[in-house]
Amino acid sequence: MIQINIHEAKTQLSMLVDKVAGGEPFVIAKAGKPMAKVIPFVASNNEVKRVGFLSGQIKVPDDFDQMGQEEIVEMFGGASK
Repeated sequence: MIQINIHEAKTQLSMLVDKVAGGEPFVIAKAGKPMAKVIPFVASNNEVKRVGFLSGQIKVPDDFDQMGQEEIVEMFGGASK
């Protein structure tokens, strides 16, 4: 595995990312001391996708937009329909 000085890594980042994507990891060093290992990112296919909190577990009533309408109208001093 190659070791690259941090200054060289900054100036050649695009080329280094291409190499990593091709399967060639490398180490970034500062003053000759290894600081970070750069490896290719591998996406996991077994991640659980959350569509929404409690998705499919709650049923919203058909009259949801009218629930409590009479009480709300009364609170504001109007006449209910």
